[in-house]
Amino acid sequence: MAALGKTLIYLGLVLVVIGVVLTLAGKLPWLGRLPGDISIERDNFSFYFPLATSILVSVFVSLVLYFLRR
Repeated sequence: MAALGKTLIYLGLVLVVIGVVLTLAGKLPWLGRLPGDISIERDNFSFYFPLATSILVSVFVSLVLYFLRR
């Protein structure tokens, strides 16, 4: 039961970190508009893929999880 308790605590901390990031994401104007993001706009078609933003968020989440495991 102790292992389940620790897992729930870590999961809660991860959810708090995600909540803080999502709350602050609107205040970071460059997030979602990085140079590596792909944006294609045609007459009746619009496509946006945030490649660089996804990589940046992935690295950040990986670092947070790495430090939580230590």
